[in-house]
Amino acid sequence: MQSPLRSASGPGAGGHSRVLVTLAQCVPFAIALLVIGIEFSPAHFLYTGPLLTATPALAAVTMGPKGTISAAAVALAVSVSTATYNQAWGSQQVYTNFLAILLVSAASVTTSALMHKRRRTELDQVRRIAVAAQRVLLRPVPARLGPVRTASMYLAAESGAQIGGDLYEAVQTRYGVRLIIGDVRGKGLPAVRSAAAVLGAFREAVHYEDDLVEVVAHCAAALRRERAMPRGIGQDDEEEQAESFVTVLVAQVPDRPVVEMVNRGHPPPLVLRRGTVRALMPASPFPPLGLEDLAPAPLGEVESYVFVPGDRLLLHTDGVIEARNRDNDFFALPEAMEAAHACTPPEFLEQLHRGLIRHTQGRLADDVAMIIAERVDGKAGATAAPRSVPE
Repeated sequence: MQSPLRSASGPGAGGHSRVLVTLAQCVPFAIALLVIGIEFSPAHFLYTGPLLTATPALAAVTMGPKGTISAAAVALAVSVSTATYNQAWGSQQVYTNFLAILLVSAASVTTSALMHKRRRTELDQVRRIAVAAQRVLLRPVPARLGPVRTASMYLAAESGAQIGGDLYEAVQTRYGVRLIIGDVRGKGLPAVRSAAAVLGAFREAVHYEDDLVEVVAHCAAALRRERAMPRGIGQDDEEEQAESFVTVLVAQVPDRPVVEMVNRGHPPPLVLRRGTVRALMPASPFPPLGLEDLAPAPLGEVESYVFVPGDRLLLHTDGVIEARNRDNDFFALPEAMEAAHACTPPEFLEQLHRGLIRHTQGRLADDVAMIIAERVDGKAGATAAPRSVPE
């Protein structure tokens, strides 16, 4: 969601956690290097046996069975090499150290395997619960809604979660097809609660509010109520909830060949027309939901753009456009869309998904939500002077 404001959900804690885990996994091998440095130096008289014995035990805490076996093999290799270099074979101390490493390694591998199995079981249970919650909060959109064909996709950045702060919906109403895409600043349960509040307000307001600005106002009011509700949560979560905001983009596809939008701080959507992609940039910037105090009224404006049969509109969160590869290059979304222009909407999103995974090598830094709407009817009526998308 990095739009006018930087990083709503961002990699944040997830990136730091991965760095800490990587550093912890390096500790056993760093100890082995330290032992080598001592044993192959004039300080070899120092007793390093306990350090090597602890190596597989430390590996079992942060690595799986394969990593623990690798650490144990390194410890045994170092023990043999240093004993040979120092001509210590035959002493009781060498054999005692060697036996201790073997016993600790066997115990560590067994423990690591059991811990790995338990973590997998717990993770599977969390995933099942998350999938059930996702089906309620982020249900797949219908394949056809009035004059458009639609499809949606959600990708979680964290392997242990299937739902976060990204949100989307598409609803058929008497005013036309209405869609929303949004991104909550923050993570964890506060972000999920904020997303649920905004989505719930949207799903209700779209059926009786004819003005898109009023629909967005209902979403903002629901977010304020959610933030004001007392929670029995920790101080960090309270601060996270108090500082949260949500970028949203609400769109409407009526029978006329236009698409109408209200953008509250969200990345602009992209329209694919005859194989060429253009961004639908808002004429005026407006703050995200929850930051209304930063800007004077009005807090939104409906803008119209040409949207004719054959056009495809992609609403997305910043997890797509800010996905980076190892060279720190951003994902080229417009080029990926142009390459997939001949696909059906579900195939279109699946191809974008595969492109994202290839680009990031399976390491998404932020959650990803996408929803596509393709106009398929030939109806045309009077238009309200829509802004044209350049050819």
